[in-house]
Amino acid sequence: MAQNTTLDYPVHYHVFNGNANEMVKSLQKGHDINRKDKHGNTPLHLAVMLGHKDCIKLLLQRKPSLKAKNNYGWTPLDEAISYGDRLTVTQLLLTMKTISKQDLKAKRPRVIAALKSLGDFYMELKWEFTSWIPFLSRLLPSDICKIRKRDACIRVDSTLADFSEMKWQRGDVSLIFNGNNDAHPLPIVLDNDKKTFQKMRFKDDDAEVDEEVDLLMSNNIVSGQTTSEQVTFTKVQSGWIFRENKIETIGNFKADVFSVNGLQLIQRKRREHLSEEDKKKNKVRMRLLHLHNFILHRMSLEPPAKCKMTWQEYLESRDMPQLARLVDVKETRKAFKPQVAMSQEFPLDVNVLVDILTILSPMKQFTKLKEFIQMKLPPGFPVKLELSILPTITAKVSFQEYSSSDDIPVSIFFIPRDYKVILDILHMACVAIL
Repeated sequence: MAQNTTLDYPVHYHVFNGNANEMVKSLQKGHDINRKDKHGNTPLHLAVMLGHKDCIKLLLQRKPSLKAKNNYGWTPLDEAISYGDRLTVTQLLLTMKTISKQDLKAKRPRVIAALKSLGDFYMELKWEFTSWIPFLSRLLPSDICKIRKRDACIRVDSTLADFSEMKWQRGDVSLIFNGNNDAHPLPIVLDNDKKTFQKMRFKDDDAEVDEEVDLLMSNNIVSGQTTSEQVTFTKVQSGWIFRENKIETIGNFKADVFSVNGLQLIQRKRREHLSEEDKKKNKVRMRLLHLHNFILHRMSLEPPAKCKMTWQEYLESRDMPQLARLVDVKETRKAFKPQVAMSQEFPLDVNVLVDILTILSPMKQFTKLKEFIQMKLPPGFPVKLELSILPTITAKVSFQEYSSSDDIPVSIFFIPRDYKVILDILHMACVAIL
């Protein structure tokens, strides 16, 4: 039995036993560095959870997937934060930035080609946030995002600068992607109220990376998953006596309405790496606008007790076995049965929309929208849909308007001369893009 399971997961087996040389030999034979075992762990997950630093270093040199999640929704970076070794957290964060740079560089030509293949247009997206909590639902915002496209350029204007579960920040914010300007290859965010702008880039400065690591090691580890393995779509019926398939008109476009079945939102928060003082400070910090307040330099934690489990016991465990620190996790589950309206008339292709949303990933709401659209939807274009943003908050998104336009001024895709740069760049932009 032991021999067979070793052959099934040779890279995992050598990582589990801390044998870096044999691990490398297995990888050189062509075994997949990102293969998941029965618990959903990749070799990098195991190396981090067990604190095998030689294995971690050699795996990171081969650019493994850092966004891979195990069966409980945790990435290798999440597990590194739990383990508490500062050097490991830093190594994973820097590798994530490197991969993100390469990923954006590879995607840019495709996105530019997709934009140039389209006619110029103006489009509006309406966002309406609601909650099953009565008092919260009354306070939640709405927003109409105005999207303009000319040649290889995209501009989005929004009044929702940022949001979390219990607070949001209004403003006059614009995101600009100028595919014709190689001097600024990545999106730029404008604050039109303050007349400032931020260049989205990836900071490799030691002090800035240290600050990011402090932020990660000082906060809860949060995982949000939408289970979608058995999703089905059912046409919504309307009428009391004579039932027929429901058709809605969204903007100028007729659409068939579907109910999405089989979705569940699972949110987990871990804090086994935090002291009681950290937990108290986090409660205060959640009520503040600037997350940097009260965050001090974080030293590595004392490593957890050495794992006494054998490889065979690990594989035979039904649940996720405890390999490192005892997990302190709070889980929230919420069944979610949204509706989506699919139109055959909308002039934009879904795949092109995915490319556009890739550009807009620094804006949180568009990341969620992209995740939903990448599901296998019914035929057509999703002109109206519902997103589960948080266990307590749902967003209704509708494409209110789409029109061809040949008079969009090129000037709106450049930074105004009187705007000043902000050196404090968007935090964790690499995570959003990954």
